Amino acid sequence: MKEHHLIPSMSRRGNCHDNAVAESFFATFKKRVTKCKTYSTREEAKAEIFNFIEMFYNPIKRHSHTGGVSPVKFEEAYFLESTNV
Repeated sequence: MKEHHLIPSMSRRGNCHDNAVAESFFATFKKRVTKCKTYSTREEAKAEIFNFIEMFYNPIKRHSHTGGVSPVKFEEAYFLESTNV
């Protein structure tokens, strides 16, 4: 991590909910994208990951922690509300 100038992130001790959103994302990602799959090239893997996140997960997939809407719709509503205040 030091070599790439990254700072480790740790959840609070004894709080299993700190990382729930990330764990949910990776569970969905593994089930829908990488399960039993080998990529020929790094570029092929990067393209599929990008497409999953930008073409499905953020604009389409509904999330319970956003009230049953996609992250894109949640963010649109949030910024529309904050500009109207």
